[in-house]
Amino acid sequence: MVVEDRITNSITRHFKTIFPFRMNHHETLFGGFALQWMDEVAFITATRFCRQRLVTVSSDKVDFLLPIHMGDFAEVVGKIHHIGNSSLKVLVEVYIEKMYEDGRQLAISGVFSFVALGEDNKPEKIKK
Repeated sequence: MVVEDRITNSITRHFKTIFPFRMNHHETLFGGFALQWMDEVAFITATRFCRQRLVTVSSDKVDFLLPIHMGDFAEVVGKIHHIGNSSLKVLVEVYIEKMYEDGRQLAISGVFSFVALGEDNKPEKIKK
């Protein structure tokens, strides 16, 4: 399979409903929940791409663009962004949809970096 097909096949989508127990004191989604979802989707995306043991090494940049309110749907989407020798980066975007309205908007965007590890827990080459 060519790299472009593997990138397409590894795109990961996860949907969440924003319930009251996920809210912060501003009555919007607590950012920690969003970061957890994003890291998980990034990990799944990266693993689906290379099928290797991976660890998160950084979240390079996360931008909170719009608040997410109770009752919104959140779609967390991960896509391979960059492939290095022993590392890869996954772009994760969180889109919001109002429960009773059409359309969606980008609310959060971030890049997560992973390193592939061999059985010896040392970095190994990403399988392309």
